[in-house]
Amino acid sequence: MIKIIFCDMDGTLLTSENKLPEGFDEMIAELKRRNVIFAPASGRQYAALLHSFGKYRDEFLFVAEGGTLVIHKGKEIFSHTMDVDMVKKVLAAGAKLDDILCVWCGKKDSYILRDFDKPEYTDDMEKYYTHRVAVDSFDDVDDTPIKVAFFDRTGHAKENVYDKLAAFHDKLQVVPTIDWWVDVSAVGANKGEAIENIQRVMNFKPEECAAFGDYLNDCEMLQAVGYSFAMANAHPDVKKFARFETASNDEAGVLVGIRRLIADGLI
Repeated sequence: MIKIIFCDMDGTLLTSENKLPEGFDEMIAELKRRNVIFAPASGRQYAALLHSFGKYRDEFLFVAEGGTLVIHKGKEIFSHTMDVDMVKKVLAAGAKLDDILCVWCGKKDSYILRDFDKPEYTDDMEKYYTHRVAVDSFDDVDDTPIKVAFFDRTGHAKENVYDKLAAFHDKLQVVPTIDWWVDVSAVGANKGEAIENIQRVMNFKPEECAAFGDYLNDCEMLQAVGYSFAMANAHPDVKKFARFETASNDEAGVLVGIRRLIADGLI
């Protein structure tokens, strides 16, 4: 029987209008009745996930920052930090990119340079980094680094960021998350690694876990569970790693998939 469901946010659980699907709260109540944990798994910071799911903060397990920070009932149960010197090298490379916002992501908060603290950058990043601190220099940050994120407001992050960080591809985990964002973290840091650690800490078997995803940063997550679902709108390469396909995010595909698991007697 499935004990936990991991679920990506953008392009998966949320509609194209950045809203939860109709019937979400009712489904969560049903999962709670069946003793199944729901676990948002996202590149978003923990504070942003709490902003979306505040009333469930003591019920959900949160896989934040692309799997580099896992919080359950307000307590950290896993994190994968970055080497500070490597973070400085990545930020130095990012500073050379034209019109690209760099986000220094730590356990306590996220940080941006004061020069980028402008609506043309911050309005769109608000849903991913609900809480942030503007600093004059990243050298002023006193936090434990878990990730560096890059935002391209033109929506061409792969070409303008990912391809230009090629020098780090064999040293760090460099992953386009959506068209506007690229995440950089320590090698091996991803949602799949986070799930494997959750399985170890909470004594879950892979066959007791399900997951839903749509983009390239979800591939490891789908491989780490027994019941993996790709959205109908998923990237073609992501579908190769999923056992099942469900409806699109705009058709409440996550809820459709969960109902299928219930109907099959797996929940």
